[in-house]
This record gives sequence, C-alpha cells and structure tokens, in this order.
Amino acid sequence: MRPSGRNLDEMRKISIETAVMRHAEGSCLIKCGDTHVLCSATIEERVPPFLKNTGLGWVTAEYGMLPRATHTRGRREAAAGKQSGRTQEIQRLIGRALRAGVDRSALGERQITIDCDVMQADGGTRCASITGGWVALRLAVNKLLASGALTSDPILDNVAAVSCGIYAGQAVLDLDYPEDSEAGTDSNFVMTGAGRLIEIQASAENATFSLEEFSDLQILAQKGVAELVSAQNAAIG
Repeated sequence: MRPSGRNLDEMRKISIETAVMRHAEGSCLIKCGDTHVLCSATIEERVPPFLKNTGLGWVTAEYGMLPRATHTRGRREAAAGKQSGRTQEIQRLIGRALRAGVDRSALGERQITIDCDVMQADGGTRCASITGGWVALRLAVNKLLASGALTSDPILDNVAAVSCGIYAGQAVLDLDYPEDSEAGTDSNFVMTGAGRLIEIQASAENATFSLEEFSDLQILAQKGVAELVSAQNAAIG
C-alpha cells in the first residue's frame, strides 16, 4: 500500500491554472498533489553572446524554492550569496528539456527565460517545473505568433516530466515525498507528447534494480506523461 493510498500507476491530482502573473508573457501555477510551482516566461529580444548573428533563439530556465516550501525554513540562496549545486543542476535540466521541444531557428534571435519558483514541495519539484514551464513557454510563444513577431510556430511538441521509483519492492508512478525519501530506486523521465525520450535520470538509492524493473518504470512514465500532456493541452485551450 502506498502512503497516499494511490494505485501503483496512479498520478497525484494535477491542476494547471494559467495567466496567474499579470506582467509575464506566459505563466501558470501547476499543482501536482501537494507540490505547487509557479512558472513564468519572459521574452527578450536578445540572445546570449555565443548565439549572436546565428539566427538561433534560446530557451533557458531558473529554479528556486521559497523559504517555507518545505517543513523547515530554507535560507534564500540570494542571502547565502550563491546557488546550491542542486539548484544549478535542476535549472539546467529544465532548460535542456524545454529546448528539446523548440525549433530554435523558427524562434529567431530572441531568448525566453522560464522561471520556476517552488511554493510548496512534496516530491517531484523538477518534474512539475518542466511540465508547468512548458505551459508558460507555450503561452509566451502564442503571444509572439498572435503579434506577428513569429510567422511559424517554433514549438515542436509538448514536453513533460514525471517521477517513478521502486518503493516497497514495487514500481510506482509519481512519487510524493514519503515515497521519494524511502525509495530503493528513484527516476525522472522527461518526454515529448509523442512519447519520445528527452532525458532519463535514474539511480539506485538503497538497492540495485534490474532491467525488468527499469522497463516497468518506463511503462509507468509513459502513462504519467500522457496524462500530464492532456492536462497541459486542457490548460492552454
């Protein structure tokens, strides 16, 4: 039995509310159970120096957790004067994942920055950030298309992510914190709407896992991502 009482292949309740920030070109509040992430997209008519005069656009991301997103207060990284290794790793993952779903030539020489701020954490914050970040990105690109700044859609496909793991000897979908903290194997699958893989993060925590168990995790991830993509499409209308 899972701590939440969910079935092995059951996702947490998914909610995506759009247009939650007045000034951002695209924004949403994504809730995956008790994990809540505020995602926003900012369009800038410039690119990093290494892309100047290449005709290519850029999608990047920043990630952070509010001080009381967890059970105890975490110090703001700005106050500490540096980002943690975890923060840097996650925001690079978000950027890589979202760029995989974009035709950067069609985007042109402009940058879209996705900001992901974790308001409440209960496992799977990076997956929720990628899933919600894509919605914010989609909405921002829609504005560029509507204004005529873009003549062709640079979004190639949806991008979403979900966690899976081996908990109490069984493969389970969409780990919450009690499962994540006790899982023998923990994995994150980033995929497109068509089911193609972008990135897989998988590691044994307390015990090794077999190829058969990994296959079970992949099957669960495909189901979970399909549900997330449906939620994304419903949110953007």
